[in-house]
Amino acid sequence: MSSFSPFSKEELLPQEEMLEIKKRKGELFIGLPKETYLGEKRVCLTPDAVSALCAHGHRIVLETGAGDNANFTDKEYSEAGAKISYNVEEAFKCNIVLKVAPPTENEIEYINPKTILISSLQLKTQSKNYFEQLAKKKITAVAFDFIKDEHDTFPIVKSLSEIAGTASVLIAGELMSGVNKGNGLLFGNIGGVPPTNVVIFGAGTVGEFAARSAIGLGARVKVFDNSITKLRKLQHNLNSPIYTSTLQPKSVAKALMRCDVAIGAIRGRNRSPIIATESMIEKMKEGAVIVDVSIDRGGCFETSNVTTHKTPTYVKHGVIHYCVPNIPARYARTASVSISNIFTPYLLDIAEEGGFENAARFDKSLRNGMYFYHGILTNKTVGEWFDLPFRDINLLIL
Repeated sequence: MSSFSPFSKEELLPQEEMLEIKKRKGELFIGLPKETYLGEKRVCLTPDAVSALCAHGHRIVLETGAGDNANFTDKEYSEAGAKISYNVEEAFKCNIVLKVAPPTENEIEYINPKTILISSLQLKTQSKNYFEQLAKKKITAVAFDFIKDEHDTFPIVKSLSEIAGTASVLIAGELMSGVNKGNGLLFGNIGGVPPTNVVIFGAGTVGEFAARSAIGLGARVKVFDNSITKLRKLQHNLNSPIYTSTLQPKSVAKALMRCDVAIGAIRGRNRSPIIATESMIEKMKEGAVIVDVSIDRGGCFETSNVTTHKTPTYVKHGVIHYCVPNIPARYARTASVSISNIFTPYLLDIAEEGGFENAARFDKSLRNGMYFYHGILTNKTVGEWFDLPFRDINLLIL
């Protein structure tokens, strides 16, 4: 009696695996509104980046004047292929909105439901209402300062930290000048003249680039940090024998007494630790300069108070204090080019993958930066900070 099989001979043979077919390339519709946040002069895309995106068939709407503070004109953007809009709302009506500072609550009103918003988050400046407005409009929001790449670094934060570190030394050099009522010292190591003494708190990216710039100008540099690994890495990266130490109060006090410039570059989880007490600062040289890069997290110096780009300094105990948050905005063109270089490949990749949804499924760094997905909060830090319910993004994007 012949046995009956429900499968044919061909069906019983090993079959080729059917892989998911990649979606067709998507056209991006990107809006670049003008920054309205006080002191924010940067722009997310340069004309060169706009040209590259338009060459791939993407459409870009730029609010008039969005690049002015970074010295990019409307004409340059127009020639690169962007549409220049004189309507404040038009750039916010695009499918993807790119901003440096997060939108204000009024600007969120302009944004269409289900839009993709890419900006910084600046958690400390936000309110619960901000997140509730995003949720109501079912917005998908990505914080570029939360994007972590495959090398476990935050590319935009790192890039801006490089600028802040280099800038801190240039700013100190300006403030020491007699023209700015400083002590009249020059950073350079001039023959027969003792070199300038610089103390840096923090051996991260800001500290490294501050040290690199100060050494390049001929200064004598001391770096303090409680991480021996960071100090060792710093010495290796600088390829220069410099004084390094852990943060011991006696050593810190002695170094501050002798220094001409002190730079704060230590970032705590919630607040930067105070490394230099007021009594230590009282004993610093008359006319010495403090540049507190960590002021956005409270600052490393007990005498630090937030200042602005318009009035950047004040004098306390005879020491000049520069405590402006967001130092990279002072060098808006360099910072804009730096941000744009990181944004452009991400945007091209989103289009290549057939849209944001697909790109986020395959790109873990985008998921790291996402804090809203179709109006659902996906960031644990934000959820706990504002007592809002949140979900794991990896369970939402399958």
